[in-house]
Amino acid sequence: MELTSDALVNSLLALGAAALVTTLWIWPRLARQRPLPVLGRIGLLTVTQVSVLAVLALSVNNSFGFYTSWDDLLSPGGAKLALTSNENHKGGTPVSDALVQPTNEGGLETVTDLPKGPPEEVGKVESVRVTGKETGLSDQMFVYQPPEYFDPKFALVRFPVLLILSGYPGTTLNLMKELPVVRTAAELQKSGKMPPTIVVMARPTVAPPRDTECVDVPGGPRAESWFVKDVPEALRTTYRIGRSASSWGIFGYSTGGSCAMRLAMRFPGVYGVTVGQHGDFSVHEDQFTGGSLFGGDKALAQQSDLVWRLQNLPAPPLAMLVVSTRKEADYQQTVQFVEQAQQVAQANPQFTVESMYLDDGGHNFDSWIRELPASLEWAGAHLG
Repeated sequence: MELTSDALVNSLLALGAAALVTTLWIWPRLARQRPLPVLGRIGLLTVTQVSVLAVLALSVNNSFGFYTSWDDLLSPGGAKLALTSNENHKGGTPVSDALVQPTNEGGLETVTDLPKGPPEEVGKVESVRVTGKETGLSDQMFVYQPPEYFDPKFALVRFPVLLILSGYPGTTLNLMKELPVVRTAAELQKSGKMPPTIVVMARPTVAPPRDTECVDVPGGPRAESWFVKDVPEALRTTYRIGRSASSWGIFGYSTGGSCAMRLAMRFPGVYGVTVGQHGDFSVHEDQFTGGSLFGGDKALAQQSDLVWRLQNLPAPPLAMLVVSTRKEADYQQTVQFVEQAQQVAQANPQFTVESMYLDDGGHNFDSWIRELPASLEWAGAHLG
């Protein structure tokens, strides 16, 4: 049974209930103060307590998405490195040493509102495991391929890519069950409001349960290198996708939005388009980041501060959309960042910054869902 499956939770609930009933039933028989009865009482209590704690732990994990599979839990980031230089998965059978491998992880089978029909009519969503050559990290992702990807007329076409990041903590599955990314993208593409685009759904948490904020931690997880080197390289070996930065976009909400804007501003040669929903403009360090992410190096931390970058570094060749609500706690900070960025953009036409604000709403899925169609449409219009 998968780590995140309801069957596992229900099995443990049944085990706990059976252990409780058994304890109440035979407890009088184990009342004597002899070694075997004492061991029996300890065993029954242990089974009951462990079952209850396991159910609680699984419920918390399923809600917040710290771990998405048994491999994730037992050896996070520890998948074997798989090397390949071949372009595979172009419609044939993936090879065993590919950097992108089909997987049953992630819970794709639980998503009920995906487009129904053959791939050449409605597109296709795959659950894959991506492995990086640079960092050795590995994680499960979902990839949506539009109907045109399977049309022989487009056999020589390389499609634009939009990498979408969930928040922290949260599973990649949230991008389909809580935020209807695939359904919305498919509807926009079908209506012509968004060009045919490969949509890759991932999470920012590469070393669960630690929040790395998508930076390379000195002596720790290299989350930044994962997203700017490993993921693009692996996807290019597998799918017919663009190679220029103008055909690559990165999008996210909450922590994923912070990561999206930061990665694009730091590496505009990788991601030429970015959308940040309710993101931060500097790296916040707390108990979830495991303390300092930069080893106390202030100069290194500055490089990930987007306001500092606006004031001290050349404007990046980048199209950026900043999305929030007027009721969000950091709304004024967001407005200040956008105003500064737009001032920089006036003298640097290769850098464009736009904003979109809802009049109400907060830091929640209700707001992100309402912002999603316009955000995706904007991203599609700016992808090469």
